[in-house]
Amino acid sequence: MMKKWIFPILLVFGLFLAACSNETGAEVEQSKVKVGIRNSELRTWEYLKERANEEGLEIEIVNFSSAYDPNQALVEGDIDINAFQHVAYLDSFNENTDSEIIPIGTTIIAPLGLYSDKYDSVDGIPVGAQIAVPNDAPNWGRALLLLQEAGILTVVDDFDGNGGADKIKENPNNIEIIPVDSANAPRVMEDTAGSVINNGVALEAGLTLKDALIHESKTAKPYINVIATRSDEKDNETFQKVVELYQSDETAEFIEETYKGNYLPTFITLEELSSYKDTYSTD
Repeated sequence: MMKKWIFPILLVFGLFLAACSNETGAEVEQSKVKVGIRNSELRTWEYLKERANEEGLEIEIVNFSSAYDPNQALVEGDIDINAFQHVAYLDSFNENTDSEIIPIGTTIIAPLGLYSDKYDSVDGIPVGAQIAVPNDAPNWGRALLLLQEAGILTVVDDFDGNGGADKIKENPNNIEIIPVDSANAPRVMEDTAGSVINNGVALEAGLTLKDALIHESKTAKPYINVIATRSDEKDNETFQKVVELYQSDETAEFIEETYKGNYLPTFITLEELSSYKDTYSTD
């Protein structure tokens, strides 16, 4: 008789242990987020990865080269979030690809600058000189605004933030604007009077904002970088936790110390960010 009872008792006890194990595991199980970045902010995300791990959140960093757009990886579901772009670039990507990627938090401004191997100031750039600019529409437009601030040219009255040869209203010194792939912008400095270079690309080339003839101010809203995800994931609590970690005082201090002022922590609300189209001024 006793043997008939042994198996049921062991079965019930085993199920009880499994239930306890699952409950305990749920407490220590890590949530995982795959974030797509570019190399220029790798140190920040390695720091965030360590901090997240302490809170039971696993961040997997996917580092993309300039040859592949992390937005495409996000659309295809290869990553969960990305953090490499400013909001104007994101809006342009959505418009051109009919995608629905949205910002869920702001991160930094990485001021774009005009660099030169040949001249020490903007005033030294001669009539008819060539200046290279990034060839994607948002950063081309951003470069034109910077050159306008430098007094080199002026943009059209109905400027929409995107670049192009037709976006220049006045060019009194007949400066020839040469659009190039942003990754190649440092290399063409040898052959031009100057090159407008994205901050991350400049850092990778060993340049800092102190080397720039002129650079953007930190209040240029269209060029605030963001953490972004697919629109159907905008309320994901795990992703929001990543944003919270990024927008902490500790992370801001890390960025300021690590990048020596080249990256400026800029934590504003999404509502304030959405107003950037009201103006394309760098003031």
